[in-house]
Amino acid sequence: MSTRGTENIIKTLASLYPNPKPTLNRNSPFECLIAVMLSAQCTDKTVNKVTSQLFPATPEKIHALGRAKLAEIIKPCGLFNSKSKNIYETAKLIKQVPDTLEELTALPGVGEKTAEVVLAQIFKKPAFPVDTHIHRIANRLGICKTKTPSQTSKCLKQKIPQKHWHDLHIQIIFHGRDTCQSRKPKCPQCKLRPYCGYIHKIS
Repeated sequence: MSTRGTENIIKTLASLYPNPKPTLNRNSPFECLIAVMLSAQCTDKTVNKVTSQLFPATPEKIHALGRAKLAEIIKPCGLFNSKSKNIYETAKLIKQVPDTLEELTALPGVGEKTAEVVLAQIFKKPAFPVDTHIHRIANRLGICKTKTPSQTSKCLKQKIPQKHWHDLHIQIIFHGRDTCQSRKPKCPQCKLRPYCGYIHKIS
């Protein structure tokens, strides 16, 4: 995709979703970390319902809660055995959330995407978290031609000016939820249709 095409996509998404805000509820770096860990293969709506029972949270509170009770609370989020184990072990390891990618990804169950969300949304550091929505849409549009979210993150960081990273990663997620869905994308009503490579493949 040309630089002009990418610029048009950025402008269109900015007009569709001005001043985008994260939809996971959290009031501290540790709560943000927990919420994002819970969000794997789970909707933000469900995570927010679960964390309303869990927050306010600190590492000490989670450790004192115990893994069994934690698993019971987070069960609606799915994968509760592995998630409870990782959150509980992380709570044992830290007193405060680290602010580097290397330190964050060294924590149990914290992958690159989770770490970059925390860096971007909490510490305001340059980061471009890539979830399944962003990976799918970046490739459908033709901005990237990548096989993994990690590759897509590197691609987007190369092609998107850093000043857009924070808002754009949220805007693409919103667009994926509203329009460019995985199984039944709403192509006829999509505002990005003029710049999309995917629409030409299915037309």
